[in-house]
Amino acid sequence: MGWDWLDSRLPDRDASVLKHILCARAAEIPDKVFVRFEDGAVWTYADALANARKAAAGLTGLGVGAGDVVFVLLPNGPDFLKAWFGANFLGAVVAAPNVALRGAALQHLVTLSGAAVGVVAERYLDRLAGLDLGALRTIVVSGDDTVGAPAGVQLHRVTASFDGADPAAAPDVVVEPWQTQFILFTSGTTGPAKGAIVTYVQMHDMVMATFADRVTGDDVYLASTPLFHVGGSRVVHGMMMMGGAVVLQSSFRTETFWDTIRRHGATICVLIGSVARFLEDAPPRPDDADNPLRLVSMSPLVSDPVAFSRRFGVDVTTSYGMSELSIPIMSPINPTNTESCGRLRPGYEARIVDDFDREVPDGDAGELILRADRPWTISPGYWRMPEASAAAWRNGWFHTGDRLRRNAEGDYFYVDRQKDAIRRRGENISSFEVEAELLSHPRVADAAAIGVPSPQGEQDVMAVVVLRPGAELDPADFLAYLRPRMAHYMVPRYIRYVAELPKTPSARTQKHLLRADGVTGDTWDREAAGIVVKRDS
Repeated sequence: MGWDWLDSRLPDRDASVLKHILCARAAEIPDKVFVRFEDGAVWTYADALANARKAAAGLTGLGVGAGDVVFVLLPNGPDFLKAWFGANFLGAVVAAPNVALRGAALQHLVTLSGAAVGVVAERYLDRLAGLDLGALRTIVVSGDDTVGAPAGVQLHRVTASFDGADPAAAPDVVVEPWQTQFILFTSGTTGPAKGAIVTYVQMHDMVMATFADRVTGDDVYLASTPLFHVGGSRVVHGMMMMGGAVVLQSSFRTETFWDTIRRHGATICVLIGSVARFLEDAPPRPDDADNPLRLVSMSPLVSDPVAFSRRFGVDVTTSYGMSELSIPIMSPINPTNTESCGRLRPGYEARIVDDFDREVPDGDAGELILRADRPWTISPGYWRMPEASAAAWRNGWFHTGDRLRRNAEGDYFYVDRQKDAIRRRGENISSFEVEAELLSHPRVADAAAIGVPSPQGEQDVMAVVVLRPGAELDPADFLAYLRPRMAHYMVPRYIRYVAELPKTPSARTQKHLLRADGVTGDTWDREAAGIVVKRDS
């Protein structure tokens, strides 16, 4: 892996800032395909530039300027790219939450963003109705249906405000590498979700750490990770940097994965969570290796990456990162140690420490803390949360909140979150947010959400609930109450009723005791009951 791109100086804006990269690519390779969409539509680099300029003009007409925030609640697709590119062309910031969110969790992110203008898919409008939208008073709707739209907001449509705008009306803004490109929302492990500020330098270094010497302009990247996730936005931004192509899907589909790879000639993809294991566990076929794919990035690794590589004819790699970082830990190609997430890359310093920031010996688990040689490589803080920012960036180091261990050879091994995140099929789930909805039921007195091991890998969500005196609550009825109040992946699989939760003297729930109990004989299992919770559309 070459590191000649990395030094302590900032990258040039033409190499790191989306606006300036896209202008350069559209001048160099205007007719080359940049994005292929699920419906068969295609954007060349010239098309992408034209759509960006029109969206920028439309946002300008709605009062958006440099430094403003645009709230984007959209699935993967052309309208997300229009909103993203248009905002960035103005020097504005995109704040995009998980589209599965609803209720109090969604309201928190709307008001936290401070955005006055949003771009929202028509099918999500009713989720905003009844919420306190804070400063949000203008919504550009993706689609024609505005039924269920919140009262008191001015509605526009993408077709008119973006597609029909005069690109000449957009101001020509110079955007610098240290400016903010995204606010990417964290899962909120023990409290409300935070918005990680992502600079262009951070995005550039995230791309180069994994793309340099591995990805070229001849590659086609299959992107099925949501664009509101750093794993999705990084791919689109990165392929623009490389002058390559992206196949943009709305979601990962196991049953058609290889057909999609072959149809589009995709050479690279990323597999997050258990999706790689689904491919690994599929029955072998004679044509498994007959595909154009050459490089797969996965986190975590499958059980046997060497066999996976040989079976499908691909190279495999893994890494460690988060929205606040630029991938500080990376594995070599085709790693043989399936438990390690890799070694520290150049440009970063790392320590594993105890609760008082004292370094622990190799082999012991502790919190991973980091700092970078290049300014702006690590997120400068959490949006409008100065106390959370100070806590995470204390003593001159960024505190990841993750427990890792390191061996004497420099290999890093992920152990757990310091706090109470639940990891289910690639999604980080806030136990705090799940518990808020559990406690909203009038018959519930106390509740805790924990993760328990899942047969599919990672975890399933378990709710441990204390009912009010004399109350009864059928688990299936409880589930029906919870379903419209939270994202599909947050809905508990298991519900266990107990007389009381174990508490510390300071009244904090001792979740480690609940995790130790796990799925007990009196625990209700929705899957055993035949109840299927489907993905939100």
